[in-house]
Amino acid sequence: MKNIVILISGGGSNMAAIARTAQRDGWRKVHDAQIAAVISNRPDAKGLALAREALIATEVVDHTRFATREAFDAELAKAIDRRHPSLVVLAGFMRILTPAFVERYRGRLLNIHPSLLPAFPGLHTHQRALDAGCKIAGATVHQVTSDLDHGPILEQAVVPVVPGDSAETLAARVLTQEHLIYPRVIAALLPTL
Repeated sequence: MKNIVILISGGGSNMAAIARTAQRDGWRKVHDAQIAAVISNRPDAKGLALAREALIATEVVDHTRFATREAFDAELAKAIDRRHPSLVVLAGFMRILTPAFVERYRGRLLNIHPSLLPAFPGLHTHQRALDAGCKIAGATVHQVTSDLDHGPILEQAVVPVVPGDSAETLAARVLTQEHLIYPRVIAALLPTL
């Protein structure tokens, strides 16, 4: 079985979109793949309840309980490795990972970022796009490397920036595309794992 481990920090909407697609498209039967667990670094992440509703195992590795980023990443890796992952998917996971962690899952670690990378890595992407006068915005699925938001691009989706957009309205438009492209990229990778 190809196990997918999804890491979240918040609401879990991308995780839920991936879970819905996996169920709808029969990833277990078609690809011998399953979402083995959803792990959060925040005990109050709303996405944990969504995962439980979808009958997906959940775990919390609370980053505030660790003195260093390295100690947190080591414990997180233990939680992930218990699931024997073929793929580790960051879905709104708001922690910068250490180079050792990234290297441990090299080639099997994905992220989605709410901009058209390489533009606007990091935080506040929608406001930064508006401030720059962009006519388009979007989302990028990429492999994770030690360089923040700079790994090889696997797919992008483009949305228009419309007059009167706020960071919130633009974010909502981009998020609808994230929910489409992230599951599609994962499904395309499953036969190669």
